[in-house]
Amino acid sequence: MSVKAAAVSFDVKSLPTQPIEGQKTGTSGLRKKAAVFAEGNYLANWIQALFNALGEEVQGQTICLGGDGRWFNKDATQIILKLAAGNGLKKVVVAKDAILATPAASAVIRRRGLYGGLIMSASHNPGGPKEDWGIKFNYKNGEPAPEKITDNIYAFTQTMTEYRMADIPDVDISKLGTTDYGGFEVEVIDPVSDYLMLLQEVFDFDMIKGFLSRTDVSMIFDALHAVTGAYAWPIFVEKLGASPGGMHNAVPLEDFGGGHPDPNLTYAKELVALMYADDAPILGAASDGDGDRNMILGKKFFVTPSDSVAMIAANAEACIPYFKSGFKGCARSM
Repeated sequence: MSVKAAAVSFDVKSLPTQPIEGQKTGTSGLRKKAAVFAEGNYLANWIQALFNALGEEVQGQTICLGGDGRWFNKDATQIILKLAAGNGLKKVVVAKDAILATPAASAVIRRRGLYGGLIMSASHNPGGPKEDWGIKFNYKNGEPAPEKITDNIYAFTQTMTEYRMADIPDVDISKLGTTDYGGFEVEVIDPVSDYLMLLQEVFDFDMIKGFLSRTDVSMIFDALHAVTGAYAWPIFVEKLGASPGGMHNAVPLEDFGGGHPDPNLTYAKELVALMYADDAPILGAASDGDGDRNMILGKKFFVTPSDSVAMIAANAEACIPYFKSGFKGCARSM
């Protein structure tokens, strides 16, 4: 049960800084080596530039915050919370342990009517102190920030002179609940619940559960020690009845277990070997670091992403409740 802590007040400090080269931002955000983000004011500069770019529009708003579980995410969360408070935001909704898949962040933004959200991820790139880190801003509809915002962020990174941080203590993001600092709140939420509710509206869970319960059906899901490991058990096992033994590498790790969370035939070797064995299950799947791309395999065959989209399009109206009223279009990530 969530418990609201007693309200406290806080001061805001304007701390001097200067522009840092190389903070050009695209719709996928900003990606660099983790050590670069962790050094000095690098992250603080970019976050302050974001809030500057959003201007008065972001004042008094609520955003969400989470990421793919990679190294530096938890430390970055504390920095971002202090900057959010220092820049006049009303509230930040943080996923427990800062674990939040990109599609789940989009769901949280839309279901809760948030202003937007920050996602800490470098997608399918490796994680760890010597590997990659990234951050991106998703806007009101859960979509990546439009170019007019990302261009504005970059412009502000080139003229930065200060960043504004609230003098608040670190938040315990391992426990669900709300802390009120007097004019600024942090709510730690379950990373699965909003996303699961959306999935249950989109898909026919009873039909999928019936399929997975058949004696001639078996499945392996490989989370590659990335963010979807946090979703595998509650969705596949608890809700859809999949076998617990079919959940592989389902504990998110800061270095993805030393692997490369890119779901393809090269980097998901463990899953590929299992799916090409004589006793392979009939269905295999893997997802990338932040959970917005996947790989599908059948017994001894690989489903190309374009074929996967084509199969969805061909069967959408008949099999997916969300598309019962008509299928408008589709696309695949390149």
